[in-house]
Amino acid sequence: QVQLVESGGGLVQAGGSLRLSCAASGRTFSRYAMGWFRQAPGKERQFVAAITWSGGRTGYADSVKGRFTISRDNAKNTVSLQMNSLKPEDTAVYYCAAAPSNTVVAGAFSYWGQGTQVTVSS
Repeated sequence: QVQLVESGGGLVQAGGSLRLSCAASGRTFSRYAMGWFRQAPGKERQFVAAITWSGGRTGYADSVKGRFTISRDNAKNTVSLQMNSLKPEDTAVYYCAAAPSNTVVAGAFSYWGQGTQVTVSS
């Protein structure tokens, strides 16, 4: 089992950048695919990005491709999401997630953090 704690959310103007981080507990972090999801008010949670065990493969939602970058550091048990060129429609609670498999498929993620708020003002 893995426990996840996000940090790095906040308020930023459109066009700005934020970096989210997620710290994971557990000795088997490197055997979990990691991902980021988000949920805006009144909307369902949606996939944002994911990365496999070694970081060799990543996946992104079309809405964030070219703007967001996911990365991980297995030595530090962390995964990050660098968000550039932020838009007001990126406003949401962002959740870190883990999957006990080597995949970037959104449906495989079953462990969740508590979320961190990202607000992008126009």
